[in-house]
Amino acid sequence: MDKKGLTQAEVEASRKQHGTNALTQIPPDPLWKKILEGFKDPMIMILCVALVIQVILVVLHQSEWYEPVGVLIAILIANGVSAVSESNQEGKAASLRADEESKEVAKVIRDGKLQEIHVSDVVVGDLVYLQAGDKISADGIIVDGELKIDQSALNGETEECPKVPLPEGETFDKKDLLNSYYAYRGTVVCAGEAYLEVRVVGDKTLFGELALEVQEDTRETPLQVKLGKLAKQISKFGYIGAIAIIVGILLKTIISGNIPTGWSEWVKLIINAVMVAVTVIVCAVPEGLPMLTSILLSFQSLKMAKDNVLVRKINGLETAGSLNILFSDKTGTITEGRLSVVEMKIGNGKGFEKLQDAGQALKSDIVVGIGLNNSASYSEGAVIGGNSTDRALMNFLVDGQSADHLERDNVIAFNAFNSTKKCSSIVMNTPNGVMTYIKGAPERLLDRCNSYLDENGNIQPLPDTKPLMAYIDEQAARSMRLLGVARTAGDNEDAPLTLVCILCIRDNVRKDAKDAIKEVQNAGVQVVMVTGDRKETAVAIAKDAGVLQKESDVALTSKELNDMSDEEVKKIIPNLRVVARALPTDKSRLVRLAQELDYVVGMTGDGVNDSPALKKADVGFAMGSGTEVAKEAGDITILDDRFSSIEKAILYGRTMFKSIRKFLIFQLTVNVAAVVTCFIGPLLGENEMLSVIQLLLINLAMDTLAAIAFGSEPALQEYMREKPVPRSAGIVSKGMLIEVIISALYITLLCLVIRFVPACQNLLGVAEVDEHGRLYLVSALFATFMMAITFNGFNARTEHLNPFEHLGRNKNFLLVMGGIFLLQFIFVTFGGDFLGVTPLSASTWGICLVLAFLVIPIDVIRKIAAGQK
Repeated sequence: MDKKGLTQAEVEASRKQHGTNALTQIPPDPLWKKILEGFKDPMIMILCVALVIQVILVVLHQSEWYEPVGVLIAILIANGVSAVSESNQEGKAASLRADEESKEVAKVIRDGKLQEIHVSDVVVGDLVYLQAGDKISADGIIVDGELKIDQSALNGETEECPKVPLPEGETFDKKDLLNSYYAYRGTVVCAGEAYLEVRVVGDKTLFGELALEVQEDTRETPLQVKLGKLAKQISKFGYIGAIAIIVGILLKTIISGNIPTGWSEWVKLIINAVMVAVTVIVCAVPEGLPMLTSILLSFQSLKMAKDNVLVRKINGLETAGSLNILFSDKTGTITEGRLSVVEMKIGNGKGFEKLQDAGQALKSDIVVGIGLNNSASYSEGAVIGGNSTDRALMNFLVDGQSADHLERDNVIAFNAFNSTKKCSSIVMNTPNGVMTYIKGAPERLLDRCNSYLDENGNIQPLPDTKPLMAYIDEQAARSMRLLGVARTAGDNEDAPLTLVCILCIRDNVRKDAKDAIKEVQNAGVQVVMVTGDRKETAVAIAKDAGVLQKESDVALTSKELNDMSDEEVKKIIPNLRVVARALPTDKSRLVRLAQELDYVVGMTGDGVNDSPALKKADVGFAMGSGTEVAKEAGDITILDDRFSSIEKAILYGRTMFKSIRKFLIFQLTVNVAAVVTCFIGPLLGENEMLSVIQLLLINLAMDTLAAIAFGSEPALQEYMREKPVPRSAGIVSKGMLIEVIISALYITLLCLVIRFVPACQNLLGVAEVDEHGRLYLVSALFATFMMAITFNGFNARTEHLNPFEHLGRNKNFLLVMGGIFLLQFIFVTFGGDFLGVTPLSASTWGICLVLAFLVIPIDVIRKIAAGQK
């Protein structure tokens, strides 16, 4: 083979014809664009309409300048917090990616010399020199040498794939990742040395195609859908309420006989009616809701970072709480992503899970049999070299604190693995003379064993190997990789053997994954394991992890899946638990079909093969140890690779959704009470129950401060015992609506009683409703309204009978509510003409406080009637 490589002229010609090896990166939207995109939010759009109307009224001198300014501030805060937070997260991810890319180099032969160049400079035709540990920089064919390659970045599996030169006249399928001749960008060389001739570079590599695919747009999140529906409902309520108020004021004027005599008086009457109507529209819109979602997303993201969960795309968090189905990669997510020794068995049938459980004499033979007869080694706290099985054996010794006790100086000869004999062996000096230790296929070794070592290291006869053969068959059915260890005196490895042990090796289920999967399932989330393993292995792992439990649970192979139509697959999806031999296209197809069933779909993964499905899913969980492409595609990065962290993300997502619902109960009660009070008041003779500035203060105080209060609600484990809210369900449930209506009607009744019932007026110390008396009653009404809706905040924050539970875990709530009470006292006492109020006496404050507090027992009665506990 000619190893001169390309000349510099040939490199330039190749780059011109085939392009560079750089991967296309679609840059994230700049901050200004994210802020502009936020104006498409339905709630923000309604606020913008209200803002325009307010500005027009200011221009006409029918409103104060600070009213539109208040609405504008609410819009900018709501938009800015979310946009800045997401932009910062993307900046961190981009910085990490740039650091990784700057370190990527390739060794190529050009002009007959070996050179080290940046990966992006590799071109078609380059001759790349590969050694153990190298990451392959482009797709190409092996032309010389032999390699074993870890392709888990592409197919998700830990089994190493051998790569050799293509024999003359042979053909292969590039789409089959398990072919023996073609190597792929992003995979890693585990063993061997070889030369690769580059055939494809950049976006045309399999790695590049997958990387481009993950940069497509995704659909709306469940919360965006729900808020869109709510915006339409609120806008209808506000517009209908506004029209009803205008009509009511005009009808009341006509019925009372105070009909305007001139056009100027008619214009003034209509403008006054429109002002009240605009105020109602502003009151009907929960301005704090966009702000709350932004605060919640940012606040929860910071909390989750402490739990090793990086929220890369802010909306991914709220979507996690709505998951119906979670498609999970097996390797590295449910399993550890590396082979490990699960169990060892000796000749009398006794088993051990840890090396320490064996007797000292037996332990010494095991250490020699798998530690010295091993191509991997342990140095400076790390296992180096060897294939995946040898590394698993060495890690077993490390866990047993025996890897440092290997006496390599006593080794006389080492015979590498022989594919015919299915074993490797080592000859060494021992205190008992020369001994040969053999490691290999257990069924082969058992045929030659006539004795075994018991737990104390004593040799015992082995008359019957059938129980051990049955054990081997049983463990093979559980997808264990089995390895036997035997010994014989002398240096003749063909002599009769003494069995030391049989080892069961497997990519084992993570210790915390089983409990986490159970928690997620109890939360109503269907877990489906998607893997490239064969079906038998996948089913065994799924049963151990708790994914497969019932007879009705379905496990399919990729071929079985592809033999079905989309409609047939949709019928199976509710019972689907395992997909084996999966291809990247299978994962994307499953995500698409589940979304067509209106499921909120999650996908976990770490390899490039997972990236398209991570992107298409409603929320993608990328593993921290995974590829940069996977992290780029995911919404959330699980930094510690633990399934339990996914469970935390779901819990935080549900907590966020609960907080939004709590805020809506609180805010809609304020809005409904304000609208109904302002509607009925004019019909009873009071055109201005609450002034525009008073309503604006209520809105600003309740929206902004309440957003902070409800944004700090604790994550309660009880949320994980509830079923997910369907994507199509409204954000305001029937129970929430009943709570809003009852509390709002009580607060409205309070306001009407204070303003129009003489008995209550006398109780407050107003004997005559003259100009001063009316001002005093309006002040008492304003104070009572503010205190009642503040007390109602305690009702809104829990569905249980005790409105004060878990208050200690949300100190912000207590601070905010206490602050609102203080602000209310300051407003009424010192507001004067600006707010249209007058100071109240201590007795009036006491009466107003008691009347306002009654909203709590009234809601407790409602909860008891509804059967809540």
